[in-house]
Amino acid sequence: MIYIASDHGGFKLKEKIKGHLSKSKLSFVDLGPHSFDPDDDYPDFAKKVAEKISSKPKQDVGILLCRSGQGVNITANKFKNVRAALVWNVKEAIASRRDDLANVLSIPSDYVSEKTAKKLADAWLQESMGTEKRHVRRVNKISKIEKSQKL
Repeated sequence: MIYIASDHGGFKLKEKIKGHLSKSKLSFVDLGPHSFDPDDDYPDFAKKVAEKISSKPKQDVGILLCRSGQGVNITANKFKNVRAALVWNVKEAIASRRDDLANVLSIPSDYVSEKTAKKLADAWLQESMGTEKRHVRRVNKISKIEKSQKL
């Protein structure tokens, strides 16, 4: 399943991406917000997506948006088994899935166009998680660090 969320800063672009996902016949769940609220906060929505991904990190994926992409990305990466990647171009989107086994895509709504955001989502969702030994080894090291932390 694809889980998608944003704050007010990413709301408009999130709605465009949802339309694109629907047109592409991809199943997704919108975890909010469901209407524009200029006073909402990105951690509330990033948390919802990260909780979903944390429980099924190899099956589910997430897409998060806020103005810079940084806030949702930082929040999502606080959760066990979540590897969120902030991307600005298609090459980064592909590499984040293939090389870093990212399971959450963070998009900076103020810095990419609607067209680019759709291309990022497409490229990221179409790319398989890598299986090269060096990438798996590195992600396993990240997981080991994660397990050693008392968050």
